[in-house]
Amino acid sequence: MNPKLKKLISYYKPYKKIFILDLLFSVFSTLIAIFIPIICHYITSEAIYMEKSKAIKVISNLAILMILLYVIFYLCRRYTEHEGKTFALKIETDIKINLFEHFQNQDFSFYDERKVGKLMSHITMDAYNLTNVIVHTPEVILSVFIRFSVVFTFLFFYNKMFGLILLGAFVLNFIFMWYILPKIQKANKYSLEAFSNISSDLEENLSGIKMVKSFANEQIEIEKFTNNNKTYLKAKNKAYGIESIFYSGMLLFVIGISPIVTIVGSLFIVNNFLAIGDVIAFILYVGVLESPLWDIVSLNEFMKEGIAGFNRIFSILEIKPRITNSSNAISLKHVDGIIEFKNVFFKYDKMNKNIFEKLNLKINAGEYIALIGSSGIGKSTFGNLIQRFYDVLNGEILIDNKNIKEIKLESLRKNIGFVNQETFLFSGSILENIRYGKPNATDEKVIEAAKNAYAHDFIMKFPDKYETQIGQRGTKLSGGQKQRLSIARVFLKNPPILIFDEATSSLDNESERFIQKSMEKLAENRTTIVIAHRLSTIKNAHRIIVLSDGKISKEITYEELKPISTTV
Repeated sequence: MNPKLKKLISYYKPYKKIFILDLLFSVFSTLIAIFIPIICHYITSEAIYMEKSKAIKVISNLAILMILLYVIFYLCRRYTEHEGKTFALKIETDIKINLFEHFQNQDFSFYDERKVGKLMSHITMDAYNLTNVIVHTPEVILSVFIRFSVVFTFLFFYNKMFGLILLGAFVLNFIFMWYILPKIQKANKYSLEAFSNISSDLEENLSGIKMVKSFANEQIEIEKFTNNNKTYLKAKNKAYGIESIFYSGMLLFVIGISPIVTIVGSLFIVNNFLAIGDVIAFILYVGVLESPLWDIVSLNEFMKEGIAGFNRIFSILEIKPRITNSSNAISLKHVDGIIEFKNVFFKYDKMNKNIFEKLNLKINAGEYIALIGSSGIGKSTFGNLIQRFYDVLNGEILIDNKNIKEIKLESLRKNIGFVNQETFLFSGSILENIRYGKPNATDEKVIEAAKNAYAHDFIMKFPDKYETQIGQRGTKLSGGQKQRLSIARVFLKNPPILIFDEATSSLDNESERFIQKSMEKLAENRTTIVIAHRLSTIKNAHRIIVLSDGKISKEITYEELKPISTTV
């Protein structure tokens, strides 16, 4: 079986009972809708010609039966409407969770190549569209099959010629649908892609609005957004043009078929080929067949967006993370913090030049190392490789003489504390953001971590103190405050290895002093790597490592570095 189809079917399995009941009740309601015209046909062609008292009795009994059938129809439809939508919601939730888990397990290279906005659209728009296809397609196909097969069987039973005429009319309509629907799907594919680009660029713009304003590029962004919308407008306008042909043709058929049945039926009555009751029944049955026609139209709406969503979702789900646990991966029990790079080669995807070539460096347990070098030389990459955000091309990185590829990723990263220049805080309270470093920590431990990071005093000045809501990405806090909260998180995590990636480069002098004090306190008795931007950050370093041309060019002391520059 096709892997995509197998995965698609797997979404039904947890809800087999609901799905089967939904189909059964859908079948019951369809059969009732078909059976009602049979009763009407019997009344108009048989019952009304009986003896008066008998006719009244038969018609009354049939009326009671019809009322009972309508009650059953109502209950069946109520079940399918409620449980069917709940079933759809459950599957949509499963798809979203499946996608989110998949995103969480991807490595950094996955995100380097994709826009966040497009990934978000997979979980929101694509999951919803795919769910509509999964849930509604079986129900619609089954209902359409039952209605057409039973109704045309009835029509041919009473008059083959009349049945053929109606069948011919419906076949012509299906040919029209078969011809036009692929064109609609193709046109909508382009409009959906254009809409996805709008969503992606919008998310990117609003996330980086400060950058846009700092460069006074509002007009450029407006022009880009306008062009994207014009592309979407053009694509959608083309889709609407094709859809107008389709829906107008379908509506013409639906409103025209009943008069055709009436006219042809009247001619058949005049020529004694049909009775009046038969024509009335045929008109009722045409009404029964109008419903599946619109069901097919609705299914096309689901399909055109659902198939596109299906392809996008499963193309993403097929991507396997490059960085995974090996089959014999171990968990770190006790970490001394010895780090060693052995003949490490590394470059990013789609880059021709290596960042590192035969890089060798050993960092002893509890050692405070400063890493300096020109911009783009690979200082941040050095820290990323230790955390195995990327894998080396050749060589190996060891922690306590164990290759990090043989250590479980969760265990590796739980033993490393990372603070970088671009501090990320979640929307929520200060307490929640600090506790992110250790989700099961008590309030007392959170407060202790905040004190160690010199954050407690400014937190207590807020009216809500630790329950203060900081806004999306901590917009209500200053740069220094955000950085102290991020350091408090690491204090709470309490890892044996620390990596500071230019943690003070964007701060003012006063904020830097607080951060420097908290960094020094945090670094006590831990292996610490500081990717340096300012001299003040590295004055207590045991060794200062200079990176150049993909390797360690030299080691110098703070005294040797200080006369050169006030920044590094």
